[in-house]
Amino acid sequence: MEIWRWVFIGFLFLADFIVKIEPFKLGRSQPTERISGSAGDVLEDDPVGRLKVFVYVLPSKYNKKILQKDPRCLNHMFAAEIFMHRFLLSSPVRTLNPEEADWFYTPVYTTCDLTPNGLPLPFKSPRMMRSAIQLISSNWPYWNRTEGADHFFLVPHDFGACFHYQEEKAIERGILPLLQRATLVQTFGQRNHVCLKEGSITIPPYAPPQKMQTHLIPEKTPRSIFVYFRGLFYDVGNDPEGGYYARGARAAVWENFKDNPLFDISTEHPTTYYEDMQRAVFCLCPLGWAPWSPRLVEAVIFGCIPVIIADDIVLPFADAIPWEEIGVFVDEKDVPNLDTILTSIPPEVILRKQRLLANPSMKQAMLFPQPAQSGDAFHQVLNGLARKLPHDRSVYLKPGERVLNWTAGPVGDLKPW
Repeated sequence: MEIWRWVFIGFLFLADFIVKIEPFKLGRSQPTERISGSAGDVLEDDPVGRLKVFVYVLPSKYNKKILQKDPRCLNHMFAAEIFMHRFLLSSPVRTLNPEEADWFYTPVYTTCDLTPNGLPLPFKSPRMMRSAIQLISSNWPYWNRTEGADHFFLVPHDFGACFHYQEEKAIERGILPLLQRATLVQTFGQRNHVCLKEGSITIPPYAPPQKMQTHLIPEKTPRSIFVYFRGLFYDVGNDPEGGYYARGARAAVWENFKDNPLFDISTEHPTTYYEDMQRAVFCLCPLGWAPWSPRLVEAVIFGCIPVIIADDIVLPFADAIPWEEIGVFVDEKDVPNLDTILTSIPPEVILRKQRLLANPSMKQAMLFPQPAQSGDAFHQVLNGLARKLPHDRSVYLKPGERVLNWTAGPVGDLKPW
């Protein structure tokens, strides 16, 4: 294994065509590769002219006042709900005439309730969301026409609109009943899971573009780290017996590879974290309490091949981004064989993945920049909504018809907010 390591790294040093792109400088000429008729074309679609969105104007207690109370929400991995609201307010797809709208958006910052340590508390979220829906259904006629089937909501919690950070509790709760007909735009994605309903749009978590920009290193810097990971392997506080956190996958990484020279892994989060990712060939993106994390965004931005360890994960904009082509998928049960799996990938396959990762449209689609830029995550959300049009006539209810049960769900969710 040691011999292979140095042979492989030597190859990376000598191959002067290996891709090391400086993200964000999207106009530069770089050795990139497109997938014909697929990712590049779809990611560069322009949603303007293909849909119109009406943004409900809610009392500030649902959004602006919450943010004023805790500005940390602007830099949290759940911040997409805030920046999507800001984007839509000035977007050319916004219409002030609800009668011509294709979609309706309700700006509620349900994740902006943080502990002193910066962890989100979802316990008020269901009541806040119910309150907002009660408000729009009482003051405008549009919710009642479809009971939300032409409405979309940002729900970037760990388990989306199930509104809980522990999977067992999230499954027990299920998706908030009043959102059963709406389109959910969420970071959580896992096939055949209670908390992902059909028709949802899976998005990347928020990662601050400006912060990543300040950590760029010279683009010719060789990738001398084979496998890189920084983060928890065990969550002793919430899973003292071990094995439940990350379904044991992170623990397996540590137990099998903590002494392997191919693996640069640790719980320490150094100040050079972003720089180290730019020096790595593979970046591990294992599940934690939820299957997703900002590591996926960071890996793509810094051109580090994401090694996705999360069974049945639904990745961001999967209808547009060719994840199978740019990443490596490893089943959770196969983590003990991770070294063999990665060292068995031919160098030419690695180089092609790096060229695809260098495609500017791939990186742009993972970001929520300020101000918005063509092809970014905001536009990918709009593209996803546009592809769902026109709405089927069956979503429109007859006068007086009701489908949703307003009294369903846990008793605590029914209390006023």
